[in-house]
Amino acid sequence: MALVPMRQILDEAAKGGYGVGAFNVNNMEQIQAIMEAANETHSPVIIQASRGALKYSKMIYLQKLMEAAVQEYPHIPVAMHLDHGNSIETCKQAIALGFTSVMIDGSLDETGKVPNTYEANVAITLAAVELAHPLGVTVEGELGCLGGIEDGQGAGLKADELDAHLTDPKQAEDFVAKTGLDALAVAIGTSHGAYKSGRKDPKTGKMLPPALAMERIREIHKRMPNCHMVMHGSSSVPQELVDIINKYGGNMPGTFGIPVENIQEGIKYGVRKVNVDTDSRLAMTGAIRKVFVESPNKFDPRDYLKPAREAMRDLVYIPRMKAFGQAGHATDYKQMTLAEMKEAYGK
Repeated sequence: MALVPMRQILDEAAKGGYGVGAFNVNNMEQIQAIMEAANETHSPVIIQASRGALKYSKMIYLQKLMEAAVQEYPHIPVAMHLDHGNSIETCKQAIALGFTSVMIDGSLDETGKVPNTYEANVAITLAAVELAHPLGVTVEGELGCLGGIEDGQGAGLKADELDAHLTDPKQAEDFVAKTGLDALAVAIGTSHGAYKSGRKDPKTGKMLPPALAMERIREIHKRMPNCHMVMHGSSSVPQELVDIINKYGGNMPGTFGIPVENIQEGIKYGVRKVNVDTDSRLAMTGAIRKVFVESPNKFDPRDYLKPAREAMRDLVYIPRMKAFGQAGHATDYKQMTLAEMKEAYGK
C-alpha cells in the first residue's frame, strides 16, 4: 500500500476523538523505530521531514526509505508530511517526491525567522492549497508564531515575547475560511527544542513547564468544531532521557517540555496532529552516549545505532502513540489514495 493523504488520518482521528503523533525523521533508524512502534501499537502515524532533514538526507534517500516503510507495514496508514515548508517551491519539491501532505509556514517569511503579516500568510497559504488539493495532497498552515529555533526554523521568540504572537481565535476562523486548508497549527506558547520554558518556581528555583494558553484551543474548537488543529513543539522532554545524556558526559541543564496532560487536553478540543521531534533526539543521543562510555572499544555503527533505535521506539514512540490515543486504530478504515482524495476535494 502507498502512503495515504494526511487529511484522511486527521478525519478519522476526529471521528475517534484521538490525536496522532507526527514524528520528525532524518535517517533510517528513526523511520524504523517509528514503524516498529506503529506496528506494535497498531497505530496510524504521520512521519514528517523538515527542510533541514531533506537537505541532510539528500531527499531521494528519504523517499526510498519511506517506500520501504509502507512496503514492510502495508496495514499501517502512514502519511509523509513536509514540516515547516517556507515557500511554494519547497512544497512543489516535496510533492514531487511523493509527500502526501505539506505544511506551508506562512506565519514567517521565506527565511523562516521573521514573522509575516497576516495578509501575506493568507496569500501564501491559499497558494499552497491551490497547488496541493488538485493533486490530493493535504495542506497544513500556521497562524501565530512559536518560540525557539529548530533546524534553522523559528522566530526565536522569548517567553515574554510569545503573548503578542499567540493565535487569535477570531482571526483563526477568518484564516481557515479564506484559505481552505486542512490543518491549522496554533501558537499557544509552545516552543521548538528542549528548552521550552524560562519559568522558575520563585521559592525552589526549579524549572516549571511553559504557561500554555489552552483557552485559545478551546475557543477555536468552539468556533470551528471541525477544524483539525496541530500542536507544534510538543515534545515532553522527559527528565529521565536528559539524565541519561548528562550521566554519560552531556551538558543539558534547565530543559523542560510540554506535559503530556496538556497535550491530552488539547486533543479533547480538536488537536489532531501532535508534533514530536526533540524527544526522539534525546533518546537517541542518550543511548549512543551510553555505548560510547560503557564500551569504548566499540566502533561498529550498528553497536550504537541499534540501541538508539530501540530507545526511540520504547521510550518515545510507543508511549506517545498510547498517550495520544492513536493506538489500536490502524485498521479502522480503508486507506485512501491521493486520487481518491483529489476526487473528495473536487466535490
